[in-house]
Amino acid sequence: MTNSRLTRFSLSIVGRRAVAGSLIAALAIGAPAAWAQAPGKAAAKPAAPAAAPATNPTQSATTPSGASPSQVADTDVNGISQVVAVSPIPAPAIAARAWIAIDVNSGQVLAGSNPDQQVEPASLTKIMTAYVVFDALDEKRLTLDQQVPVSEHAWRTGGSRMFIEPRKPVTVDELLQGVIVQSGNDASVALAEAVGGSESSFASMMNQEAERLGMKHSHFMNATGLPDPQHTTTVRDLATIATHLITDHPNYFHYYKQRSFNYNKINQPNRNRLLWADPSVDGMKTGHTESAGYCLVATALRGDRRILTVMVGADSEATRAEESLKLLNWSFQNFDTVKLFDANQPALDARVWEGKTETAKLGPPAPVWIAVPRGKAADVKPVAERTDPLVAPLEKGQRVGTLRLTLDGKTLRTEPLVVREPVERAGFFGRMIDMVKRWMQ
Repeated sequence: MTNSRLTRFSLSIVGRRAVAGSLIAALAIGAPAAWAQAPGKAAAKPAAPAAAPATNPTQSATTPSGASPSQVADTDVNGISQVVAVSPIPAPAIAARAWIAIDVNSGQVLAGSNPDQQVEPASLTKIMTAYVVFDALDEKRLTLDQQVPVSEHAWRTGGSRMFIEPRKPVTVDELLQGVIVQSGNDASVALAEAVGGSESSFASMMNQEAERLGMKHSHFMNATGLPDPQHTTTVRDLATIATHLITDHPNYFHYYKQRSFNYNKINQPNRNRLLWADPSVDGMKTGHTESAGYCLVATALRGDRRILTVMVGADSEATRAEESLKLLNWSFQNFDTVKLFDANQPALDARVWEGKTETAKLGPPAPVWIAVPRGKAADVKPVAERTDPLVAPLEKGQRVGTLRLTLDGKTLRTEPLVVREPVERAGFFGRMIDMVKRWMQ
């Protein structure tokens, strides 16, 4: 074959390879029957992290107390459905201005009403206050037995109090009990000053943390939750910080189930009534102001499942406790949390071109927890979305698309689709054979 003919033949292969590369190649070879694929589709945007669920711009901001969650959109901006959308059992009517129920294992929203409405957090603010203090403890900027001086500003802060006194040092451990158990505003300010130098500087740290965690609709002006027009959040964002506190700082979570503590000869009980009403409830935080109403973040652990609920705007202490327990019971009773893609579940086998092997194993980077209506775990359908073709070399952990976990046609969560085992590039002749095969397809 002459040099000119060789050149034309080579260019022909390269040109046809470019065309073939834009076509849809077969994805699954011997793939599990449960797998489906949207072939040739570009990777979709992944879901927001578990502790920072995406916002919903279509959400109504005016749903009244006790409104049915069917009045609000059941998907977020990424198209991720609330799990109740595929459940035959609707969420109960909840007498609160806004609320949300979260499966902590998976990070999924089970149900909610007005999850993205701007609300006053009241003393639920102190979950973020404690989170920033726990960060400082982990980073050795504070110690639990460290003595903290009490400023005039901390002592004079109004609202609920631990009754600390100026010029009478108190330990970080005691102040944390004052913040979490008693909801003391004076204790919150004292810790804020110990960590940030001033309460305003500490509030800036709170806002930086909120941004890092993806709390897109929160802004903090103080460490206490005392009313301020610019001190706002959403129940979705509150669920985010509460979930992160549980998972990021497990060594300090014991404070939230403490029923009372004594300081300065004063017995100070926890205001979370659910700690007495249900033994599975082990936290988390109450709040109340005239404008915010009665608020409660509650969490319970039953077996290996943890549920977290957030509600704001209830009309009494009794209502916030009763409605939170109702929501916790509904969440545990009607949903299961299952683990997918562990060592016992095979990965997807996908065709690879120009590699030393003809297939690559694909899957999420790690095992995935997913919440589903009770009895429907076997109906979860993984749908792989990726751009074809897959061409070696492929590195372990390399992202090649998106994995959607669906039930009844609704997406419950998405995960990155990555290569689980590396595939080395084939030799020259192996690559040429695959190029011809692809050209012929």
